[in-house]
Amino acid sequence: MEEFITKDDLRQFGLFMADTVRTAVAEAFQPKNFERESEWLKSKAVRRLLDISAGSVQNLRTSQKVRFKKVLGSYYYNREDIQKLFSDDKD
Repeated sequence: MEEFITKDDLRQFGLFMADTVRTAVAEAFQPKNFERESEWLKSKAVRRLLDISAGSVQNLRTSQKVRFKKVLGSYYYNREDIQKLFSDDKD
């Protein structure tokens, strides 16, 4: 038994592919807030969040006011500690 592809089959396939591509592109360009979701923040994110200089971030680290990790030359700071510092500034 032979199966034939009809124009309607091709049209449906084309619609399916267009929808799939549209969804993939929308997901790819959807803004993602990894910094807000992760437990650890890079130095740059801490500087932006607190509006402080790189030296001030280093002072937080050396004075042990925030927990940090060094991974492959980059420092990561604990989000919870940063939030505590930020909320203390408002009180």
